[in-house]
Amino acid sequence: MAPKARTYLTAALDLVQKRALNRGEVDWPEVRRAAFAQAAGARKPSDTYPAIEGVLHALGDGHSRLLTPAAAERALGTSLDRIPGLTAKRLRDGPGYVALPGVQGSAHTYDTYVRQGRGAVAAADRKGACGWVVDLRGNRGGSMYPMFAVIAGILGDGEVGAFVGADGKRTVWTVKDGTLKVGAKPLPWSAAKPLSLTRPAVAVLTDDGTASAGEAVAVAFRGRPATRSFGMETSGVPTGNSPHRLSDGAELLLTEVKEADRTGRTHDGPIAPDEEFLVEPKDIGTARDRALDAAVQWLTKQSGCP
Repeated sequence: MAPKARTYLTAALDLVQKRALNRGEVDWPEVRRAAFAQAAGARKPSDTYPAIEGVLHALGDGHSRLLTPAAAERALGTSLDRIPGLTAKRLRDGPGYVALPGVQGSAHTYDTYVRQGRGAVAAADRKGACGWVVDLRGNRGGSMYPMFAVIAGILGDGEVGAFVGADGKRTVWTVKDGTLKVGAKPLPWSAAKPLSLTRPAVAVLTDDGTASAGEAVAVAFRGRPATRSFGMETSGVPTGNSPHRLSDGAELLLTEVKEADRTGRTHDGPIAPDEEFLVEPKDIGTARDRALDAAVQWLTKQSGCP
């Protein structure tokens, strides 16, 4: 193995061994031996990618991954002026409806997401939304922070969840005056205008396409009063990834924390809804969307809805 490749692989493995959520469940001498054996002929950093991916697989978290420099640039450098699928409206029966897709990209993309989402939610609220459907179906994740910036007013003030590290240390998610703080760090966006109802009833829709940051939003609604979930269980990776840029521009997205809801329960697998409905992706939003129908029926029976 060339010295440059050895140095690169050593640095990546040291990082994973120090920071990974499941670091205590790995036989590190054996895993490192196998990684260096796999990369024995490596001449440059990229030749060690398969060995690094093998180590991530050994962690067993199902969420950590390695992005090549080109993939990292595509994922994190994308700038959008409009977010497809990010919509909100007042439904005919009275509740508001907001669909939150996943999002990954540049700071400009995140700003677009927050501006577009908040604007749509505010417009639906002005029309007299008496409760809210939060649709997370198909939300594969990305960054949870723009999503929380859009729905913080629907969540309401208070502690709504937490990251939990391998050592048990908790970093609390707190909503106050319509904005989220993670630990002591506020989000980079100013507070949204308050909604007409400060504690509306909420129906959350999920399916097996709800993953990662999408699951973080679902977790934040678990244990919330006047809240019920409908649809299918989620993908099963309600964990937090931290990005680490490697020396050649590759990005190591390493799972470092679990997520806990406001009751203190940690989640590390699929999150089941309160009421299960199998809805095919092609039927979402159509007359065959039984999960949405059930959510609206439940909401219209709650206080504040006609």
